[in-house]
Amino acid sequence: MSHHRVEVRDLYFSYPDGHEAIRNMSFSIYHGESVGIIGANGAGKSTLLMLLMGILFPDGGEIVVGDTRLTRKTMTMIRQRLGMVFQDPDDQLFMTTVRDDVAFGPRNFGLEEAEVEMRVEEALAQVGIPHLIDRAPFKLSGGEKRAAAIATVLSMKPDILIMDEPTSSLDPKSRRRVMELLKTFEHTKIITSHDLDMVLETCQRVIVISNGAVAADGNAVNILSDPELLDRCGLEMPLSLQNCPHCGCSKLSRDRF
Repeated sequence: MSHHRVEVRDLYFSYPDGHEAIRNMSFSIYHGESVGIIGANGAGKSTLLMLLMGILFPDGGEIVVGDTRLTRKTMTMIRQRLGMVFQDPDDQLFMTTVRDDVAFGPRNFGLEEAEVEMRVEEALAQVGIPHLIDRAPFKLSGGEKRAAAIATVLSMKPDILIMDEPTSSLDPKSRRRVMELLKTFEHTKIITSHDLDMVLETCQRVIVISNGAVAADGNAVNILSDPELLDRCGLEMPLSLQNCPHCGCSKLSRDRF
């Protein structure tokens, strides 16, 4: 299953104004892992995602997916293996119906219409919105749009799901629904988010980025319960791990009793 592996090796990237957004970054992500990538605003998370998807190309180092190095020549093939769900679903939903949005990618692959329809139905069932197949995307709720956007990626059957702020701007019930959905996926998942409680619940591993470099990489609970590390990187512990304002105990301590 080497095609599920993503390797970032000694990556560097600077914008035309000279700002060094990524510097000497290296890590590997393997089949079946669910990895949260976290950092303060401006840490380099969005730039990293654009580099992984071949929207930007590094000044130094390389990205390897499976056994294939990401280049302009291999970009199309790599994008068939990586599926990215954007932060704003409206950037991903642009057709007149949910059916056509979810079918867009498979149709671009040149698949037979029967196969396209089967993929549409499977993807919508997987995210729990088959009843919305003929609805106009602009009439959906925020949570429904998020699910539809995820379905547009699942219909292309990627090996690896990349999700940028999947719970952003959702009400609590829709947020919970998306989190439960993420936990059902067997894909390798790379999730960037400021919602550290969501990251704690859906990711087993966390990579912390600070000033364009990897500041920490390891077990999610260990990293997210380290207030000094998080503070140095402009972050705070998830609310679920912070001390109770009434008894002063941490949630982890309370859960033991």
